[in-house]
Amino acid sequence: MATERKLLWAPRAWLPGGWRENVLLEVGADGNWASITTDLSAAPDGAEVLAGPALPGLVDAHSHAFQRAFAGLAERRESAADDFWSWRDRMYGVALRIGPEALRAVAAQLALELLHGGYTQLVEFHYLQHRVDGRRYDDPLTMGWAIADGAAEAGIGLTLMPAIYERAGFRESTLRDDQRRFRAGADDVWAAARTIAASGRPMLDAGLVIHSLRAAAPQSIHRLRELAADFAGPIHVHVAEQTAEVDDCVAATGQRPIEWLAGQQVLDARWQLVHATHVVPAEVEAVAASGAGVVICPTTEANLGDGLTDVVGWLDQGVPIAIGSDSHVARDVLEELRWLEYGQRLTQRRRNVAAAPESGQPSTAARLFDRIVSGGGQAAGRSRWGLLAGARADLLVADPQSPALLGMPPSRCLDALVFSSPSAPWRDVMVAGSWVIREHAHPGRQAIATRFAQAVTDLWDGPA
Repeated sequence: MATERKLLWAPRAWLPGGWRENVLLEVGADGNWASITTDLSAAPDGAEVLAGPALPGLVDAHSHAFQRAFAGLAERRESAADDFWSWRDRMYGVALRIGPEALRAVAAQLALELLHGGYTQLVEFHYLQHRVDGRRYDDPLTMGWAIADGAAEAGIGLTLMPAIYERAGFRESTLRDDQRRFRAGADDVWAAARTIAASGRPMLDAGLVIHSLRAAAPQSIHRLRELAADFAGPIHVHVAEQTAEVDDCVAATGQRPIEWLAGQQVLDARWQLVHATHVVPAEVEAVAASGAGVVICPTTEANLGDGLTDVVGWLDQGVPIAIGSDSHVARDVLEELRWLEYGQRLTQRRRNVAAAPESGQPSTAARLFDRIVSGGGQAAGRSRWGLLAGARADLLVADPQSPALLGMPPSRCLDALVFSSPSAPWRDVMVAGSWVIREHAHPGRQAIATRFAQAVTDLWDGPA
């Protein structure tokens, strides 16, 4: 975190509402933006001149860090069928092997890759709680601290969110044996979140998670609501990701998952519905009325064959939207934005689906980008996010020599960054007023990569 005030001058910067010219950004001693001034004729004395267009850092609003060790290892089909549920069974093989030291190495590598990919805050949906045999660690947050240590080493901000996980399905009372590391109830999660919040670690925030409606009994959801009545942080839940989950929820409750949640009167602006893939218009309207947001994870949802959510419905209803990398098959926010739009184009057989020229938003990239900046801040529990005074001083500097930007008219730079793929890594990345990547380089890259490679080798060659 910054400890002294500094001045940055950007020839162009993406502020709320679009590109502005000749922008002076002042970082306060607290690591937040102290002031942002536009349309200056030249950089003032003492200001650092940025090497390219400046944009706000983005929030990765949904992560299971340990799954980075599994990316690329489930891309073969050895039986007649393969779907989310068979992938999940194989993923549990990682969950049942990885220990704290390996998890820290994986989390550090993940955080480093996310920084290069444009994320400056990671929201960790944390359910890998206990020892390999299911016994609690002496410190119940041992695995959580491993993720926090890895994130801190790389320099990314972290919202660490312990999860309620207490049953294997709507009609089950306990977990399966291969879910034994996940066990936690509402009181466990509340105690863990309070410990995280009181830890005093820089750039570490706390949130709360209900793994899913199938994994948490209704009384536990209401118990968490009671405990968290005065909690200001975010509350996340996986919901309606798979059609089988929707069918099971209807069979158990008589209602669809989001319909059931809305009917419980628990949703408010703290809540984030992760995936929310299989929805009907009435559910979208109910979420909009509640103030809750959605977290969409396009590359993971594509990788797992989940399906496509109603992006236009969420946009048109004004629901806050955030992006997550989830299983980490991709670690690049621009790729997520491309697939958020491309999935809609493929199903609707038309282009620029997310654009809204009728409301003065003809740029697909701009409409999506602005929504995930503000929606990501809400998903991370941050009341202010982006290039505005009072928000944390996070910044991305695009490389003007990136192939996507060569010869591009300045007004179309964001369109090109999102849709002229593949993405080039960000030239410079700032988190809380401090540079963590300069000229594409991170000072800890080699050490982090070496530990990650060894951890993954050990994970697959030997016991956890």
